[in-house]
Amino acid sequence: MANSSVSFLKALAFPLLLSAFTNSALAQSDNTATATGPDLSKLAAALGGRTPDSIGETPVSGLYEVVLGSQILYLTADGRYAVQGDVIDLDASNNLTENRRNDLRAATMQKVSADDMIIFPADGDAKYEVSVFTDIDCGYCRKLHSEISAYNAKGITVRYLAFPRAGLNSESYNKAVSVWCADNPQEAMTNAKQGEEVETKTCPNPVADEYQLGQQLGVRGTPSIVLNNGEMIPGYVPADRLEQTLANLAAQ
Repeated sequence: MANSSVSFLKALAFPLLLSAFTNSALAQSDNTATATGPDLSKLAAALGGRTPDSIGETPVSGLYEVVLGSQILYLTADGRYAVQGDVIDLDASNNLTENRRNDLRAATMQKVSADDMIIFPADGDAKYEVSVFTDIDCGYCRKLHSEISAYNAKGITVRYLAFPRAGLNSESYNKAVSVWCADNPQEAMTNAKQGEEVETKTCPNPVADEYQLGQQLGVRGTPSIVLNNGEMIPGYVPADRLEQTLANLAAQ
């Protein structure tokens, strides 16, 4: 059982391509528990020497948050127990872990260049903006795009990122590359979503990077709608309902 747990942690960390950084907890030369952080020696061994992105306290006494890319684990102060799962404040009915995931997701999305997206801007002044991980052939992606004018009419700018569900070098991946490389990507996106043939093209493109980004952020299907606060909504959402969700968020 112990070996399988260690293997799980290594598997969790392996695809994240973690960047090492130093903070007060990580700078302890002996990796033992201190007033500023937990004992990291067992976690470091389980992760094969990879370094967490950040470590911080939680509202739960003796429990620390460990961020590994987009993944969140919890570690006891003695470093013996690592816990995967959500921490929920029952008094406040508040999922603390999901809130943290949203923060991490929002920070990551802010680093994505708009030049790498295919954008359908709102009519007039944009009131809201959403990022959508999309697949060319996905039925509900096509349904969403068939109503793109309704989203835009409600002041919602839709920014597409590629997420070919079949993976890299699949037919859907190649279609996405052709769309992103088209002379008019907006027109190519619309034509492809309508089932029309799109001229095969290749060029330097962000499709593979966006697919990997989606995996990192927890995209499991398409469409996946990411709001500016990092909240992710899986699946198709009608324009009226999305507008209400965004209005409620803006009012908070």
